[in-house]
Amino acid sequence: METSVVDVPERGRFEIRQGERVVGLASYHVDNGQMTLPHTEVDPSMGGQGIGTKLVDGVLTAARERGLTVLPYCSFVRRHILQNPQFLDLVADDDRPHFGLETADR
Repeated sequence: METSVVDVPERGRFEIRQGERVVGLASYHVDNGQMTLPHTEVDPSMGGQGIGTKLVDGVLTAARERGLTVLPYCSFVRRHILQNPQFLDLVADDDRPHFGLETADR
C-alpha cells in the first residue's frame, strides 16, 4: 500500500497516509517565515515501520521547498534533525542552542 505525506493546512498539520488511512500526523504553524513543529504522533499499531521518519522527512522537505526555517519543539523532530544533519540548516543558527542543536554540525 502506498504511503504519502499530505499537507492539510486547514487542520494545521501534515498527515501520513497509507492509502486513504491516516496513520500519523505532525502539527504545525507558520508565521514570519518559520514553521513551528510542536507535536508528531503515529498510530501505535504502525510502530517500528519507519512511519514517523517518513512523516518528518516529508515535513522538513516541505519546509525547505517553501523557504521556511523550523522551530523543532517536538522531541522526535529534534532527534531526527540530529540524526540527519542535512536538515540542520532549517534551524536558524540563533535558535539551535534553544533546541540543543548548537553542536550538531560539528
